Amino acid sequence: MVTMTSSADENSAGLMRLAAGGDEAAFARIVDAHHADMSSVCFVVTGGDPELTAEAVQSAWPIAWRKLATIREPERLRPWLISIAVNEARQLSRRRRRGRVLEISVAMDPTATTPDPASRAGDIDLHNALARLKPEDRELIALRYVAGFDSTELARAIGMSPSGTRARLARLLARLRSELGDG
Repeated sequence: MVTMTSSADENSAGLMRLAAGGDEAAFARIVDAHHADMSSVCFVVTGGDPELTAEAVQSAWPIAWRKLATIREPERLRPWLISIAVNEARQLSRRRRRGRVLEISVAMDPTATTPDPASRAGDIDLHNALARLKPEDRELIALRYVAGFDSTELARAIGMSPSGTRARLARLLARLRSELGDG
């Protein structure tokens, strides 16, 4: 069986080799390529805490720098980086369990199509429902729906079988639907 590799895969592999060898410019390119994805996932895992999100992602980068040479498959770089960031977010969230107040701006936004703050009630309900989940449950939802991990990548990231991961995710989604009155 012949496998085709894209030039993007080859560039990624080359970039990883350079960064693993200590090339800071190559590592900076990796950071540029993956920082936003890591932040998006961590934002969900931390329950929407922007400070905790930033701290988690910042904590993940030195770990990635030290362990970059351990990756054997360049196509696994993104899931690997996101997993490191999620682990950091989970640890920070556990250390900082505290109640948060969600602020809602009622000021008129001239670019908004609907000036009624009540139109955002669904977003607030979803935020609150996610905040009530355990960090590891938010992690699973974030990895699936924010990072786009498939069941195999999810299983690797959380240490379960793909079928167990799918079942856990289905239970979480049913719970959220029930809490939000969608099912």
